[in-house]
Order: sequence, then C-alpha cells, then structure tokens
Amino acid sequence: MLVDDSAVIRGLINRMITPESDMEVVASVQDGQRAVETLTRDPSIDVILLDIEMPVMDGLTALPKLIAVKKDVKIVMASTLTLENAEVSMKAMKLGALDYVPKPTSTREIGGASDFRKELLDKVRAVMGGVAMPAASGATTGRQATPGLKKSLYPGTIKLREAPKMLRKPEIVAIGSSTGGPQALFEVLKHLRPDMRLPIVVTQHMPPKFTTILAQHMAQASGRQCAEARNGEPLAPGRIYLAPGDFHMVIEGQGNTKTIRLNQDPPENFCRPAVDPMFRSLATTFGSRVLAVVLTGMGSDGCKGGEDIVNAGGVLVAQDEATSVVWGMPGAAATAGLCTELLPLTKVAGYINDFVAKGMP
Repeated sequence: MLVDDSAVIRGLINRMITPESDMEVVASVQDGQRAVETLTRDPSIDVILLDIEMPVMDGLTALPKLIAVKKDVKIVMASTLTLENAEVSMKAMKLGALDYVPKPTSTREIGGASDFRKELLDKVRAVMGGVAMPAASGATTGRQATPGLKKSLYPGTIKLREAPKMLRKPEIVAIGSSTGGPQALFEVLKHLRPDMRLPIVVTQHMPPKFTTILAQHMAQASGRQCAEARNGEPLAPGRIYLAPGDFHMVIEGQGNTKTIRLNQDPPENFCRPAVDPMFRSLATTFGSRVLAVVLTGMGSDGCKGGEDIVNAGGVLVAQDEATSVVWGMPGAAATAGLCTELLPLTKVAGYINDFVAKGMP
C-alpha cells in the first residue's frame, strides 16, 4: 500500500512497482486515516510505504494504528531529506517502522529517479525477507516474526572461525549496519559498560541529515559522546564516531596517533558511507587489535573488509539470523567463514564488554 498525499509520488512509485513480478500495489491512499481504514478492510497487505507529512493523519500518528491492525505488517517510511523529517523517521523506527527511503521532491529528481527506484525495490524486498524487531522500550507495540514469511538470504553452510591463537585485547571497536541498524545500534550501545573506554567507530547506511540525527540518538542511548566524524579528527577513548552521510570514514595513523579521514571515493556495495572501507583501514592501522561487529542489514557490505580484519589477526562477530531485520550483511560474513561468533542482538554488548576486558570471552 502506498500512503502519500502527493498523487505524483504515488503514481511514480506505482509505475516503478508494476513491472516487478514479485510485488504489486494493491492500494494507494492520500493520508494516514485512509491507510488505517484500508488495512482494516484488507489485512493481506504485506508492506506499507508511509509518507510523514500528510493531511488528516500524518505518518507518525498512523504508524502505531497500522501496527495495531496488523502487527506483522512491514512499514517503510518515505520522507524528504530534512533534519525535521530525519528526526520523525528515527522516532518511527523506534515505534516499529523497519526502514526509510529518501523521497524525490523536485521535478528533476522525479524525472531521473532511477536511484530511488533501486533503493525502494531493494528495501521492499529486504523487509519481506527479514524479521521485525521488538519496538523500543516504552513503545506501545511489539513486532514479531511471521511464521513462514521469513526466508534466509544466505542459506549456505555457516562455519565459525577459530579465535586467533595469539589473541590480544582490541584497541578499537568497529560496527557496521544497514536495514534495522538504528534500533540494533541503540540496543548494543546502551548496554556497553561505562568503563569500556575504547573508541567506537560506526558506519550505518544513511544519507546526510539522517546521520546527524542518528548520532544524537546514539549519544542518548549510550550515555557517551557521539557525533558525526570530522575529517582530521583524532580518535579519543570512549567516544563514538559515526560516518556522516555521503562520506566514507577511514582511520589512518601510526603509534598512538590515529586520525579520521573522510572521503567521497566511489560508493562500494552501492553505498557511501560503506562499511568495507572502514574495516579495511582498521586492518591496516590497528592490525590484530580490532574487534569488528556486523549487525543487521541488506547486501554484503562488511564482508570483504571483514576478511581483511581477520587476516590481520582481528576478530569479527555478527548478529544472528533470528534477531536480524535483514540477514544480509551478517549472513554474508557468516557464510564466508569470517565470524568467530554469531550472537543474538541482546548478547552483542556483553560479548564486547567481556572481550575488551579480558580478551576472548
């Protein structure tokens, strides 16, 4: 179901989806109230693309009502790239939305919307292949997997990697994530021990403005200093650095001086920022003293860079399939034989705490 007050946008998305054999637009409405009424009449709807700013009932108001009608419906928010909409989208993901897609606005963007089409179709397919996460603490709804709906994106054999024989305590923690990542990041960061004073670098697939808001929410969740990384900024103990939208984040330096560098090199895995450049740079800069974590997300970003980390003697762990919104990125690393552990989301922070304190838990 398409929910947007712009007939132009609804028509554009309809034309994008119509040729696809595995999806169909079965309803197209202009406000949240009509969306709730439509879902009530037709609970077979699987995915809702939900606009934020609409008359009668906006997207944030409609979201919990839609989930109350059908708890396992997959909701993807659509919004233009403004700080206000990024904040609303973040709230929506805390309430149970699984992802967001930046919406074209200008005539020029609508006319050349091939990137938007790819992202939209990829995300619809990703949420249908994934499992919903629980809503944040205090939220009014819980999300559960739908029996028979979830399918593994990486059904290959999983072989866990043995820990390096000469394992040393890490000097940095690195996290990569995508679809479902914000909620997963909040869950991990809020349970890290206050005395865990390593720098933490994070790459989450997000556009500009959205990463600005995400960094603020990560700071609130973790009780740590967290901001978008700045070019030339030195790493400091206990701080969290988030790759800003549209920039790869890499770490350079020797000895005790490690510096963040931002670049706009070509996208990798169709993403900028991407996890692979960050992981590669950490393998070069920190060698075996890296603990890398791959959380929920579509695609395979982090797999190639993760291979560099483990080849340098570092350790890579990933979120398990059962708790991932999309077991793409962690599944790719797991089936490539790169992971020392596959962990449910609620166990990731404890693993990091133990690893940093005393080496391999």
